[in-house]
Amino acid sequence: MPNSTTVTEFLLMRFSDVWNFRVLHAMLFLMMYVATLLGNLLIVTVTTLAQSLHTPMYFFLRNLSVLDMCYISVTVPKACVIFLLDNRVISMVGCAAQIFLVILFAFAELLFLTIMARDRYVAICQPLHYPVIMNPRACVQMTLATVFSGLIYAGVHTGNAFRLSFCHSSVVHQFFCDVPSLLKLSCSDTLSNEIVIFVSAVVIVGGCFIFIIMSYIHIFSAVLKLSTRGEQGKVFSTCVPHILVVTVFVVSGITVYLKPTSNSPTTQDMIISLFYSVVPPFLNPIIYSLRNKQIKEAIRRVMRRTLYSG
Repeated sequence: MPNSTTVTEFLLMRFSDVWNFRVLHAMLFLMMYVATLLGNLLIVTVTTLAQSLHTPMYFFLRNLSVLDMCYISVTVPKACVIFLLDNRVISMVGCAAQIFLVILFAFAELLFLTIMARDRYVAICQPLHYPVIMNPRACVQMTLATVFSGLIYAGVHTGNAFRLSFCHSSVVHQFFCDVPSLLKLSCSDTLSNEIVIFVSAVVIVGGCFIFIIMSYIHIFSAVLKLSTRGEQGKVFSTCVPHILVVTVFVVSGITVYLKPTSNSPTTQDMIISLFYSVVPPFLNPIIYSLRNKQIKEAIRRVMRRTLYSG
């Protein structure tokens, strides 16, 4: 029985083996990738250059945009290669790196979304305390804590996955390497892996999700009490898309990771994984920033300044 040290590579899956569909899928992925990079790069540039956007809210938006560019770059370029070329191989090291980075960026994304929900809660529900609670030093500390905890979280799950032996098959039923797909290939006892995944999903991911929802509930109740109808509509139109994006991100991730390993892999699993690996980085610039009036005005000012200086 070969153990994990003798396995040197895995084979990733496509959504279809029909050439026309493979080209279509590659084009769709590539368009989403380019749009994600351009949208997030625009936000990073504008929030850096516009002095009026040097606030905690836009500091976290800038970090989220950098994170999203890294996150989508882990999976989509490799997926486009396996869609278009006959080579579906990914090395053991490449697979481990992909798993580590996907978990790191997904975990950091969830923590940033949690921090941003708290930022909005403090700004609306505790405005007098806002400068003290969300001071620049606290913002930097929260960012560093997010990155370091993400590194630990990703290291634990990746290390736990690659201590297993793989002998059932080398075919990963996914367009990128992820832990649930690898557990299906293992001939080792995966109970401890499943327990770690379940506990972390319920405690950490579930805890962050509940915190985000509770923050927005407090925001809604405060806005309903204090604001005019126009302001209420503005807050609802801003917060509801945030909640939808977070819900899709969390629910799709939990669905894939908590599905029993005994269940046979399906194309449906691959489609669901899109909603936590590709869709959030694509939608975040639109939902969080490009619909924002201050961002739009800052973009116009930066463009005017660039044109006049040129």
